[in-house]
Amino acid sequence: MSDFRQRLSEPGVIIADGATGTMFQYSGLPAGTAPERWNLERPEAICALHRSYIEAGSEMILTNTFGGSRLRLEKSNLGEQTREINTRAAALARKVAGKKVLVLGDIGPIGRMLIPLGDLSIQEATISFAEQASALAMGGVDALFIETMSDINEAIAAVHGAKQATDLPILVSMSFDTHGRTMMGVRPEEAALKLWALGVDVIGANCGRSLSENLEAVKRMKAAVPNATFLAKPNAGLPHVESGTSVYDVTPEIMAEYAVRFVSLGVKVFGGCCGSTPAHIKAAAAAIHTLVE
Repeated sequence: MSDFRQRLSEPGVIIADGATGTMFQYSGLPAGTAPERWNLERPEAICALHRSYIEAGSEMILTNTFGGSRLRLEKSNLGEQTREINTRAAALARKVAGKKVLVLGDIGPIGRMLIPLGDLSIQEATISFAEQASALAMGGVDALFIETMSDINEAIAAVHGAKQATDLPILVSMSFDTHGRTMMGVRPEEAALKLWALGVDVIGANCGRSLSENLEAVKRMKAAVPNATFLAKPNAGLPHVESGTSVYDVTPEIMAEYAVRFVSLGVKVFGGCCGSTPAHIKAAAAAIHTLVE
């Protein structure tokens, strides 16, 4: 049994980390720059962020590879460095995590629409996801986290690609942000049924518009597939700009309040997405530990 599956089988909640991209922006990542570039150019910043989340209570951290597929990296002229970027990200996370903290290889959307709405074929997407999954596995991750998906077919392609490349555990999360559906119109119930049928380990919701909408999405997923294992990694609300900086209104205290609601619903893995900081994770972890003790 893998370390991740072992943890899933044990009582309690796994505390994940928070935002990556917005935290790097606060640390000086220039607008429009791929965060994955820092795996090669500023590894100390990557390690510092991982360390801050672990110190806040994260028991699971994600690699800095949300946009790490070849097809997405090509937009930043980094396609030829796909394997190096992903293996380096995994190695950096593993170095900080040690043996007690889980490292999950982060896989986000490619950023192109699938045929017939776009020009990306299922085969191309699957190959790109398989390449990234293989590199992350080579770097030593404990599991793969496919996240922030809007198109159910792209999510399925990512799962198929991951399964072709490795036998690591797989988590899949959709972003429900448009009237209770994803941007591509996928309902939580549909996502839950189709994703759980693929034999993945965890399904859930991340990113999105608000904590309350994420909570509702997970409720609907759970109603559709009661026996599934669920995750939630919501944004700290939606940002507004103050003096050129994105500001999120959800405080650590509000995040902690909702963390308890998610866990009471049966969520096994809880963390934060855009706008969430180590302070949000620390507050959520404290509230969850109080609840389950």
